[in-house]
Amino acid sequence: MKAHELDEAFDAGADVSDQIDWSKARRPNVETRRVNVDFPAWVVAGLDQQARRLGVTRQALIKLWIAERLS
Repeated sequence: MKAHELDEAFDAGADVSDQIDWSKARRPNVETRRVNVDFPAWVVAGLDQQARRLGVTRQALIKLWIAERLS
C-alpha cells in the first residue's frame, strides 16, 4: 500500500492498523535519557508529600513539573 492510499483509507475511517508494522514505529523526540539529580532530604520529603497527594510516583511528579516548566 502506498502512503497516499494509507492516508486516504485512514481519512475515510478505515482500520489501517493491519497495514502498519508497529515493531518499527517510533515517536520522535520521545527517546529517554537517564539523568541523576541529588536533592536535599527536605526537597525529597516535599516531593513525596505532593506525589502522594496527587496519587503519582515521585518520578512522575518530577517529570510533570519539569515538562510544565519547559513548555
